[in-house]
Amino acid sequence: MKLMRVGEAGNEKPALLDADGKIRDLSGHVADIGGEAISPAGLAKIAAIDPKSLPELAPGRIGACVAGTGKFICIGLNFSDHAAETGATVPPEPVIFMKATSAIVGPNDTVRIPRGSEKTDWEVELGVVIGKTAKYVSEADALDYVAGYCVSHDVSERAFQTERAGQWTKGKSCDTFGPIGPWLVTKDEIADPQNLGMWLKVNGQTMQNGSSKTMVYGVAHVVAYLSQFMSLHPGDVISTGTPPGVGMGMKPPQYLKAGDVVELGIEGLGTQKQSFVADH
Repeated sequence: MKLMRVGEAGNEKPALLDADGKIRDLSGHVADIGGEAISPAGLAKIAAIDPKSLPELAPGRIGACVAGTGKFICIGLNFSDHAAETGATVPPEPVIFMKATSAIVGPNDTVRIPRGSEKTDWEVELGVVIGKTAKYVSEADALDYVAGYCVSHDVSERAFQTERAGQWTKGKSCDTFGPIGPWLVTKDEIADPQNLGMWLKVNGQTMQNGSSKTMVYGVAHVVAYLSQFMSLHPGDVISTGTPPGVGMGMKPPQYLKAGDVVELGIEGLGTQKQSFVADH
């Protein structure tokens, strides 16, 4: 299934995209796409509904594909070819950092370049949405705790991230720096999360063209690993790293400015398109 949230910010309706590309209203069956609705039992309940029995919604703004995200966890330097382009060595364990949940926006919402930014960068990433509480889980069982996958754009301000004192979080958490969606695609639709094409364009020019094949630590490993340190809860999002082609890795580096348009997508998970503006 392709689950989504449609409507103005703060007033989205839960919905699904049917086989004909029509948006169907789920609000008569679930309160939102999150929490119990994305548990194994909740997803089974939605799957049992005949989409044609649901009211059709007119196309409109698409919100973030999951509601009530408690944790937005990111994995750094998790593609061998991306680590190489940034001059970093592949880490011996997953690099974990947090992105503030206040950064989350819809997949096509305007992204605001923060005040004082000179190095705002792009990163297409595979997002993993947790469907049931995971604590101390094994890698063999880890995917049982995944509700599905989505496109995640880990927008980053590199000067804030690496040139200021402290940790990466402040370069990753600016308002609007976390577009997710358009859909939460349930895991039964994705045969292998480690074999998905990933791409990103800036003003029509392809910058990233990679695959989740080059992920150092795969989805199952990352979910199991994180669960050793913290419980993962339904609606938590894990952004699993980016393939090469980021602005920081170019010679000379290239960064985003007001007026730029970024398009990105992942095979089977849909596309995003954002206009960048200055945040005054």
